[in-house]
Amino acid sequence: MLRFSLEGKKAVITGGGSGIGRAIAIALAEQGAMVHILELNETPALETAKEIHKNKGKAEAHACDVSKQQEVLKVIKEITKDKPLDILVNNAGIAHIGNVETTEEKDLDRVYQVNIKGVYNCINACIGSMKEKGGVIINMASVAASVGISDRFAYSMTKGAVLTMTYSVAKDYLDTGIRCNSISPARVHTPFVDGYLKKTYPGREEEMFEALSKTQPIGRMGRPEEIANLVVYLSSDEASFITGTDFPIDGGFIRLNG
Repeated sequence: MLRFSLEGKKAVITGGGSGIGRAIAIALAEQGAMVHILELNETPALETAKEIHKNKGKAEAHACDVSKQQEVLKVIKEITKDKPLDILVNNAGIAHIGNVETTEEKDLDRVYQVNIKGVYNCINACIGSMKEKGGVIINMASVAASVGISDRFAYSMTKGAVLTMTYSVAKDYLDTGIRCNSISPARVHTPFVDGYLKKTYPGREEEMFEALSKTQPIGRMGRPEEIANLVVYLSSDEASFITGTDFPIDGGFIRLNG
């Protein structure tokens, strides 16, 4: 049997249309999972599904705003109508730059709606299905949940909540066979990073990319595929003894800076 096989498993990945989420969806499908990709805009989800189909994998795309509970409940009910869910990856999230003074109420509410309420909505919708035979929940936290990072007040707050939600769910569902863990990446090179550099540092993108890369002790940013590989492992039966744990994947950022 293939190690880390997910053959016959049904997975939901939020924010699976680009960046880390796209890499996760592709990696889970490569291991045999039937992948359901949830995105606010269905177009990028369809593109990820198309890539998976091209490689003979199984995937479906769904338009869904994870901050809206009724939308999430409707989509998950449709996905699980014939077979319970095995894997939920809460990857969808948004960023915000600012300290407590420059973060307006509307900014805090916007980040909360996706990064905290969105995670709650998806776990709440999926966990009933998982209780039938166990399952895996993986939440995307961040190094910002564990260390102070300048001008990331709202973002850090939400990722701290994701981390503690992970511990709470893992504890509450120990006797159901549900495992819940989180992953805390540092900077990962995604289209979001490229867009941020282009908007914030026009004409200096390459210089600033190098500067940001060097904030990781290992000397570079992570790659989406590296995060996806960890998700594959945590989703597999080989990780059956792991629950209630956060996994930094950060090039030494948390422990080796300073």
